[in-house]
Amino acid sequence: MMWDGAQCLRVGRDLVVNIATKNHAMPCDWLERHLQGRFRIHRAYKLCDSHIDSMVIALAPGPLLVRSREVADYLPEAMRNWDMIVAPEPTKNSFPAYNDDDLLLSSLYIDVNVLSVAPDVVLVNDACPELARILEQFSFQVVPVRRRHRRIFGGGFHCVTLDTVREGGPEDYFS
Repeated sequence: MMWDGAQCLRVGRDLVVNIATKNHAMPCDWLERHLQGRFRIHRAYKLCDSHIDSMVIALAPGPLLVRSREVADYLPEAMRNWDMIVAPEPTKNSFPAYNDDDLLLSSLYIDVNVLSVAPDVVLVNDACPELARILEQFSFQVVPVRRRHRRIFGGGFHCVTLDTVREGGPEDYFS
């Protein structure tokens, strides 16, 4: 069994898990058994081929950054009423030019993968000024961070950032 943790979106004591193949379903079964009583698992069927964090990111309790409004159809019922902030369409000029034989591990939507460091502060790739402006319109403080070769390295901020130290336990945002 092999599984990529980027199939999960943690929202307090809830995990939204993208299930696109049997290779996603089997580890999710294991995860449910392992975390029983500590976290609730919500399966999002065929939200994307991989990496849920290029489709939807919880910015804080309530607002979600999504690739499109259609993402809501795949989310747990408790999240469908959250505010959906739709990311702008990516442009090719936001990325370095690559050769035809370069292995690109991330989609053009990798910049949806932002990182909230406080309920109103979000790290955003500095190559995405349109995304920064949209988040600022929703009262987020945007911190631009250079992340040039994210398509080759196969990840955004969540994929390469360690978790933070917090006081207390996981919150319940789905009640």
